[in-house]
Amino acid sequence: MKSQTDKPITGLVLPGGGARGAFQVGVLRAIADMMPHGSVNPFAVLSGTSAGAVNSVVLASRARRFRVAVAELHRVWGHFRSGQVFRADGWTMFKSSAHWLSAIVLGGNLVGAPRSLLDNAPLRTLLSRNVRFPRIQDSIDRGYLKAVAVTAAGYSSARSTTFFQASPGEREWSRTRRVGVRRSLNLDHLMASIAVPLIFPPVRIEGEFFGDGAMRQATPLSSAIHLGADRILVIGVRNETGDPVGDPNQPQPLPSFAQIAGYMLDTLFMDGMYSDLERMTRLNQVIDSVPEDRRTGALRRIRPIDTMIVVPSRDLRDIAEEHRNEMPLPVRALLRGVSGRSRESASRLLSFLLFEQGYTQALIDLGYKDAMAVMDQLLAFVTGRDVPRLFAPDWVRKDLSLPADEP
Repeated sequence: MKSQTDKPITGLVLPGGGARGAFQVGVLRAIADMMPHGSVNPFAVLSGTSAGAVNSVVLASRARRFRVAVAELHRVWGHFRSGQVFRADGWTMFKSSAHWLSAIVLGGNLVGAPRSLLDNAPLRTLLSRNVRFPRIQDSIDRGYLKAVAVTAAGYSSARSTTFFQASPGEREWSRTRRVGVRRSLNLDHLMASIAVPLIFPPVRIEGEFFGDGAMRQATPLSSAIHLGADRILVIGVRNETGDPVGDPNQPQPLPSFAQIAGYMLDTLFMDGMYSDLERMTRLNQVIDSVPEDRRTGALRRIRPIDTMIVVPSRDLRDIAEEHRNEMPLPVRALLRGVSGRSRESASRLLSFLLFEQGYTQALIDLGYKDAMAVMDQLLAFVTGRDVPRLFAPDWVRKDLSLPADEP
């Protein structure tokens, strides 16, 4: 248990997940309902990647009124259409498919190499209308926010770059293959962080092209810790109950392109998060095993970090299948083309790309319900009261090799 005289600095970490980011909005909506009306943003440090970066920046820009910020997120996420994120009309889908085919057949001659599978220009337009970047500095200056961070991956430098906007005392950092640089955040930083490789085009920032921040993000929690967080709330976007292992005596079908792509996105967005959580859990155990007055050397300079993890109680692939037919027909046709005969093989990829109102609202509702199921613990964590070193669902604790009944 952690007990401090001063209120701890609480950080919020929002990983990527495409359309799955709607689940995060549901959890945030529940937190807003738990807190008194007129409450300011309860998270001093906000750190996001990909879709989580968008949610983090919106919260930062409206930190004075947390409930209003969450309502703004709910308004957008709860009424999504694929056409607001990427061009989903039949002609665009046909041109994209033909361009890729021609580039492969002709070796890039005549038509040139395609930049991405999908054109996300509509998303840039949507974000430019709804995110007020100048308000971020105002939130920091008024003390409603300590720092907000957005992470992207540099293709030339092959390193993870966290662009952060923060109060004057926060310093830049440099580690192996990852750096933190102070910048006034803008639309390009967001578009770079959500530029999923191959699916969305990379974005040029200061002479270098950047893509989705999850690609090189081996330590997703480190940005929030560098920026001073003592405790971190992580809102994940994956149910951690794994699929059953198939019968080794039965031949398994060859994985389709859609199945492989969905697997890659799942790995990209969440595997680094759980590896980092495992490392931090081990480090916390080492620190807590030594009385504070006996810690020396490096151990004296390292502080333990309280962590709470909220993840979906349902497999989001199942929910995506329930709303499959809401996807525009041209996109469904493209998914059929890359998934073969099995609809199920594309369900994971579908769960990341299904930016449609029925699906995103279902995820918001699920996030709200799952957060309310742990309301007492979540409210204690957010408001700075004593909390366990780690609070997480049993299956996550098991993966981290912690007994379910350990405090």
